[in-house]
Amino acid sequence: MKFDRLDAECVNTIRFLAVDGVQQADSGHPGLPMGAAPAAYVLWDRFLKFDPGRPDWFDRDRFVLSAGHGSMLLYSLLHLYGFPLSLDELKRFRQWGSLTPGHPEAFHTPGVEATTGPLGQGLSNAVGMAAAEAHLAARFNRPGHAVVDHYTYVLAGDGDLMEGVTAEACSLAGHLKLGKLIVLYDDNLISLAGTTSLSFSENVPERFRAYGWQTLSVEDGNDLDALAAALEEARSDGGRPSLISIRTQIGYGSPAKQDSYKAHGSPLGPEEVAAAKRNLGWPEEPAFYVPPEAGERFLGARERGSAASSRWDEALEAYAREFPAAAAELRRRMAGELPEGWEEAIPSFSESLPTRKAGGAVLQALGEAVPELVGGSADLNPSTLTELAGAGDFEAPERPRRLQGAAGGVWGYAGRNVHFGVREHAMGSIGVGMALHGGVIPFVSTFLVFADYMRPPLRLAALTGLRVIHVFTHDSIALGEDGPTHQPVEQIMNLRAVPNMTVIRPADANEAAAAWRAALRHRAGPVVLVFSRQKLRLLDRKKYAPAEELERGAYVLWQSKEGDPDLVMIATGSEVAPTLDAGALLAADGIGVRVVSMPCWELFEAQPREYRDRVLPPGVAARVSVEAGVTLGWQRYVGLKGRAIGIDRFGASAPASILLEEFGFTPERIAAAARELLGR
Repeated sequence: MKFDRLDAECVNTIRFLAVDGVQQADSGHPGLPMGAAPAAYVLWDRFLKFDPGRPDWFDRDRFVLSAGHGSMLLYSLLHLYGFPLSLDELKRFRQWGSLTPGHPEAFHTPGVEATTGPLGQGLSNAVGMAAAEAHLAARFNRPGHAVVDHYTYVLAGDGDLMEGVTAEACSLAGHLKLGKLIVLYDDNLISLAGTTSLSFSENVPERFRAYGWQTLSVEDGNDLDALAAALEEARSDGGRPSLISIRTQIGYGSPAKQDSYKAHGSPLGPEEVAAAKRNLGWPEEPAFYVPPEAGERFLGARERGSAASSRWDEALEAYAREFPAAAAELRRRMAGELPEGWEEAIPSFSESLPTRKAGGAVLQALGEAVPELVGGSADLNPSTLTELAGAGDFEAPERPRRLQGAAGGVWGYAGRNVHFGVREHAMGSIGVGMALHGGVIPFVSTFLVFADYMRPPLRLAALTGLRVIHVFTHDSIALGEDGPTHQPVEQIMNLRAVPNMTVIRPADANEAAAAWRAALRHRAGPVVLVFSRQKLRLLDRKKYAPAEELERGAYVLWQSKEGDPDLVMIATGSEVAPTLDAGALLAADGIGVRVVSMPCWELFEAQPREYRDRVLPPGVAARVSVEAGVTLGWQRYVGLKGRAIGIDRFGASAPASILLEEFGFTPERIAAAARELLGR
């Protein structure tokens, strides 16, 4: 694997496309691309499996630029290697409507695998990608038929490894022995504000060795042969993930800014761009120069990639002839389609249950009908009830069978219960990575209050439009004696504030079943299922509207008399039943009452205006909302003349019945608040 003069020219082509893009935008981060270009070139030119003509080819290797601020490095690679990203788009870096935004965005730019920029997220996503690959390989590969067989590569920087989420995710990756995960660590000793010696002096390879990783070092980040040798060695160890520490120089080639934090996040400036080009023997003009011979070398990837993906197509056809059922399932999963008849597996309920228990029963049924459901909790399966019985534990194949855990005969990477440990942040990020990979539908679970630990991946899942299902239980002060540290009050509204996030809080067991149905039907973003710890009264659907109406987001559950009511009462989750009782008290006084169950704002807002006005008549100003959380936001539905009953303080440690009485969530207290609003 010898390198020559043309390889060096290719490296400089990558460097200076990135430099010119940042300079033209007068915004961006030139330092990382200048230092990391050799490592990226060796990986992409000699190791990475991809087809530029089919950016979404399922068995491609995944490359994640975790240090997403260096996005011009990735855009330069994508353009040069023949992806549908023109030179004009590189010239429009960071401009309105371009395919080259400031940080990489999956599903926006062809070839970008993950939305990165918040440091640590990309590397943690990559753990999820590697886990998904391992699971699908174990599930579908057969002797002589390796239809799922690819690597996940990451380019990460010092900032990525400072973020705590990578400690969580990489600890789990080492424990799981994800040997097809390889991280290139751009170790340039510089962060945005200065040298890393100001804040980061640990021995990174020793830390990763302690996690169970193979660690390798390249002392000169410009040594193409050494980089290739390290990648070969990393790939040869299939039993451990690998970290390759590469000593690079930020802003390499810039006489004034090399090895300085000044190269991190600002353009070099016209004079320094010219000086860097002179220093590395590069033409000062024109900008965005691609030498013809180098361009031909890069575009050789088209033929190699097309041949590789065509061979895979043939291999998949041979696999289908021998294993038709497995091939059909794999193709269905790759397309993101659900199995036929899956909804028939969803149970209905005839008793009062905590919605976490009802949700757990639905998940068990769906686990058999929808085999791509893979996930788990942050060490909380006995509480969140999110273990798939009989589906096996996802773990390194050579680990001994556990005394406890999912029952059944499916173990190793084919297992579907992922034990994330007490790692909420990494759990969220790994779930994002699994969804980005495809072929699985990830679910993750913890207590609602701990959603705060995983806000970055929740936001990125929404931004990217990923199919991740979040199961958050213990949803209110009614969990009782654990007290305010564990009692969520602001979390539901926080989650509703995230664009493209669908938050569903069901009122009883049958609404919980309908919530799971809605979650699996929804493909354009993450869904949050919010379940109760305490038992909720089963609503009599002969008396009240069907639970299936949940999929409209809000619906008229009960009305005391025909026509427009005097008062509309809107409630969610555990507060629906006492609101119904309060409505009955008011109706006994001759007040026309409508009770609306509103489990999901987002689904309701997606309904036609005519339906929304039918549920919440614009002419009825007397409205009360009831939810055991902050009242901020409910003015959207109750208006300035309405009343939001909620909790605008933290909870307390006491039995649930006492807390609900003290905080005003009994039928009598709700009815009293409504009478006060009506002036009666």
